[in-house]
Amino acid sequence: MAFGRLERRESPKPMADINMTPLIDVMLVLMVIFMITAPLMSSALHLDLPKSETATAGAASDAIGISLAADGVLRLNQQILSAAELKSRLQDLGRTHPERELQLRADQSVPYGQVAALIDWAQSAGLNRIAFVADSPARQP
Repeated sequence: MAFGRLERRESPKPMADINMTPLIDVMLVLMVIFMITAPLMSSALHLDLPKSETATAGAASDAIGISLAADGVLRLNQQILSAAELKSRLQDLGRTHPERELQLRADQSVPYGQVAALIDWAQSAGLNRIAFVADSPARQP
């Protein structure tokens, strides 16, 4: 029996290539997600509002002023009205002065549904020039 050296095989070299399969799978999943969400994002309302710290209301002397308080009190030119009275007054104003501007003041805590109802009443009356009045932020010294 002869003793000799055992053959040593070289150990396998580390693989230096990047496995592309997980990367491709992740990219395909992201592509499907973007394909589904892209049409949903385009249906949003995009507004390009002016940015100003000194926002002032328009100087329309013949404007119709409607205000909606946090407790639901409706005023038309500082006169308190019920919802039915306001609708009829808006109909009258829409027939006689459809070109007049409607300045809408709503409290910050009023639900959007009530503001949308006021806009609907004004538009159905023929008053299409609607301005939203907001207070300017307080200046810091």
